[in-house]
Amino acid sequence: MKRNKLTVAVKALLIGTVAGSLVACGGGGSSSSDSGDTTSETSATASGTSVGPVSGFGSVYVNGTYFNTDDLGGSITSDDGLSREAELEKGMILQVKADWDDDRNEGRARSVEYDDTLRGALTAFSWDEVENTGSLTVAGQTVLLDGRTVIKAGDDLATVAGAPGSYRVRVSAWRQGDGSFLASFVGIRPVAERFIDDDDRETEIEGLIADLDRDAQTFTINGLVVNYGLAEFDDDLDSAEDLRDGLVVEVEGYLDNGVLMAREIEGEDDWFDDDDDVEISGAIAGDYDTSARRFILNGVTVQVDSDTEFDDGLREDQLSDGLFVKVEGEYRGGLLYAEEIEPQDGDAELEGVIDSVNLAENRMQVSGVTVAISINTLIEDDDDDDARSRTQDLESLAQGQYVEIEGRQRSDSSGSYLEAFKIEREDDDDDDFEVEGRVDETTSDTLSIMGLTLNRGDVSFSGISAGSRVEIEFNGSPGSYVITAIELEDDDDDSDD
Repeated sequence: MKRNKLTVAVKALLIGTVAGSLVACGGGGSSSSDSGDTTSETSATASGTSVGPVSGFGSVYVNGTYFNTDDLGGSITSDDGLSREAELEKGMILQVKADWDDDRNEGRARSVEYDDTLRGALTAFSWDEVENTGSLTVAGQTVLLDGRTVIKAGDDLATVAGAPGSYRVRVSAWRQGDGSFLASFVGIRPVAERFIDDDDRETEIEGLIADLDRDAQTFTINGLVVNYGLAEFDDDLDSAEDLRDGLVVEVEGYLDNGVLMAREIEGEDDWFDDDDDVEISGAIAGDYDTSARRFILNGVTVQVDSDTEFDDGLREDQLSDGLFVKVEGEYRGGLLYAEEIEPQDGDAELEGVIDSVNLAENRMQVSGVTVAISINTLIEDDDDDDARSRTQDLESLAQGQYVEIEGRQRSDSSGSYLEAFKIEREDDDDDDFEVEGRVDETTSDTLSIMGLTLNRGDVSFSGISAGSRVEIEFNGSPGSYVITAIELEDDDDDSDD
């Protein structure tokens, strides 16, 4: 779809239950809630760990659950200079140890932890405002960006692309099967404006060890040479003797003539304890092992068995490298036994003006389309001035605002609608709108999509019928919208959703 000027890409997380209530909580950037929280009075149905990008604050929202952080006093755990909840950003992948109620989507956090995936000097950056995709390179590691990536940059992204060497980045990402990364969050700052507890040579990477040379005391990660001669070892690594090819490690140090001089090397984080109830979301890394019925998600091996439920039309044969999913299950003996797997890929987009907002029903109308807001919907502004608390996020939605929305096309007894994963407010007063999705039905003079009926205007409906995937530009007002351009898109989606 056509994109307006973008300085912050936003992302929505997961496919929540639209009918589920939105938990209102205040405390912009603080750990306290003014919502009259009753989590402490609710018996927990799950106890364990939730790992996924944070979608809102006033406490934290992860994987569709509101985790009250009052007991933590606003503190978080991090090896990367962060110590307060107020220092977190939407899109950062968190590990939350908690007890929670699945039915109410509420829990009480025992700990919140964040760790950068990559950090260091930016050497390359690209961003396509039309396709909403891009990439960056840090310490020789390739990071892919897409519509899900939350990008926080003080400068325009075109400026960053023109002089990448003038910036440093911190990245929270999912490692892919080919060794690259798919970013959930990217923070970009000029070299002179360092991140907390950072300097202009500090570098952090993670990945698989290859080419281990014990005599030279080196190995490589995705081609970057790491010298571990002076490194300290932590977590599951007692010494250099524990290093081996194929081991996943985190390395912190500094670059010297293209070699990463390691100060500290840690084994991959142990996300979970045995018998933990688990919620985890992210992109599948590598191919699905059909014989063992296993895949890798955030470094965790997920086991599929006869008891695994696939939701929202997802099939087992669709599990593949890069697919976004949410997994719920139990961790035992080094495996996450999946009880439920939900797809997280969006299939529809909308650009338009908010006609009305009904927070009591968790819905709004945008240029004639009904949009459902769930606890998972991430809301941001393109002027980098988004609210800190979830309550402020919701209350900031107002009639007349121009918004870009990504989500999933849905239908129920009331008709077709768009479930929002991402809502981004734009500084735009454009009278032209866009919608992308599957056609509900057509007549000789009208087309319906996501419950919106559009007049044909001067365009042709040749080759277009119910179920066709289309991209449409239109204008007008409620009740009299007219198509100005329509394009039939290639259909590579074989899902049954």
